[in-house]
Amino acid sequence: MIHYKTSEEIEFIRISCSLVADTLAMLASEIKPGTTTLQLDRLAEEFIHSHNGVPAFKGFKGFPNSICTSRNEVVVHGIPNGTTLLEGDTISIDCGAFLNGWCGDSAYTFALKGAPEEVLTLMRITKQSLMLGVAQAVNGHRIGDISSAIQQFTQRYGYGVVRELVGHGLGKGLHEKPEVPNFGKRGRGPKLREGMVIAIEPMINMGTHKVYVQRDGWTIVTKDGLPSAHFEHTVAVKTGQPDILSTFRPIEEAIKNNRWLQTVE
Repeated sequence: MIHYKTSEEIEFIRISCSLVADTLAMLASEIKPGTTTLQLDRLAEEFIHSHNGVPAFKGFKGFPNSICTSRNEVVVHGIPNGTTLLEGDTISIDCGAFLNGWCGDSAYTFALKGAPEEVLTLMRITKQSLMLGVAQAVNGHRIGDISSAIQQFTQRYGYGVVRELVGHGLGKGLHEKPEVPNFGKRGRGPKLREGMVIAIEPMINMGTHKVYVQRDGWTIVTKDGLPSAHFEHTVAVKTGQPDILSTFRPIEEAIKNNRWLQTVE
């Protein structure tokens, strides 16, 4: 069942998304060679709690940490650990937080200095595909319009669109109906209506779309070992144009002020 939100409830979700954006911005200022993903996780958990929030991922279906940290060929759901970040790495950080009972969710892929130009291009195209998908999230369209916009754009570059993982509805729960695939056909799927809040999150691989799950049961990796990129916005469906509840603005300001990170517009 799809849960439709009132205008007031959407504003609560926006506030939760703001906490997520501030958390990701804080982490962006901490990313550098030598930092471990577990250190980033602890910082995120402390930050969310200090702002009266609750990490949405910790304990969700048994996930052990507060953020997902996915390096290089890891697509999503990377478990923070003692792995040290290196120059040239990319890392997708997916973060969710509950505030006043409502969930915010967003993800951003960061590139440390030295990342190859072809990887930066993958990130740039993935981010652009997110915005093309978001543009379709208007009253009267269908989920397939979002899916098709992402798939058609990214496949022009020979990239693989992950099939096994999708976006989702969001609200009182972290994962609600409907599912929002990054592949599909225009005019297909559930009709978009005002009051729907969805997380759109293209997961795009440089090579094959095929992935596998590591033995920890969470970490999802590209089948060919090539890099992947992941960006996510939480969006409220409106008439005429979508309402993006999450924001990348503070994250990108923090990136510009971190000499170890590369900017990807």
